[in-house]
Amino acid sequence: MSVERADLEAKLKEIQDVVDETKESARTVGIAAVVGVVVLLLLVYLMGRRKGRKGSARVEVFRLG
Repeated sequence: MSVERADLEAKLKEIQDVVDETKESARTVGIAAVVGVVVLLLLVYLMGRRKGRKGSARVEVFRLG
């Protein structure tokens, strides 16, 4: 049994294709996760601001005279 150069090149091409597919899917998942975390943080921040405004007392001081 002998291994030819063409056999090696074909196998390496298959491996490279699998690596490229995995890299693309990992990149897509990574970007989706980052976007999800940013949206979640923004939502928590905005809800916290609203809660803070509702709970705080407003005191107005008028100077007469």
